[in-house]
Amino acid sequence: MIQTTKAIVINTIKYGDTSLIATCYTEKYGIKTYMLKGILTSKKSTVKLAYFQPLMVLHLTANHNNKGALNFIKDVEVLNFNHSIYSTIKKQAIALFLAEVVHFSIREEEQNSQLYQYLETSFLWLETHDNCSNFHLLFLLNLTKFLGFYPEMTDVNTSYFDLLEGRFTNQNKINAVSGENLVQFKKLLGINFDVLHKVDFSAANRQTVLSILIQYFEFHLSGFKKPKSLTVLKAVFS
Repeated sequence: MIQTTKAIVINTIKYGDTSLIATCYTEKYGIKTYMLKGILTSKKSTVKLAYFQPLMVLHLTANHNNKGALNFIKDVEVLNFNHSIYSTIKKQAIALFLAEVVHFSIREEEQNSQLYQYLETSFLWLETHDNCSNFHLLFLLNLTKFLGFYPEMTDVNTSYFDLLEGRFTNQNKINAVSGENLVQFKKLLGINFDVLHKVDFSAANRQTVLSILIQYFEFHLSGFKKPKSLTVLKAVFS
């Protein structure tokens, strides 16, 4: 069935010598995977390789098959080229990292317009703002709202945060965050991107909070893998 939708490019892998398989998060249909035949060699096709960079926002006309099957793009229009993201080392590192996180976190082939809007709005913010050193931290934390495990805030003033249970507690369990690490983690709670520049993280604190968030995702998402680009991201922000 031929359908149209906005889509955010999440991942591409090479298929044979001339083709790619692209995974996108679409506004209307959730995760969709597309076969891009001959895209690595064709110069005349309207579907260009440059369109399928991580976090690129597209408008697709595509033939969507049954769930789990590869789909085929008939036409594509770029809605946001992300010039700033692809020309800035820090932003590029963040983009590659977050694309991997989304790829390992979201599997549903069904519409979730609120999640799509969060992704598109967040990545547009990254494109249009220069002070982005803490962006990936708040993005990860807020993404948990849509994935179903945002921290329970009832006892936020207690001494520990239990990563496994996703709540604050007075019990010091094996998976609990405490002390200075908890102080740094709490800086992200309840804020939005527009005040993110006011959050004061040292490079070491930023790495600590990132490690906490990665572990939090690992506890709550079956099959979640630590992104390969994490090493590059840490090196860029060290």
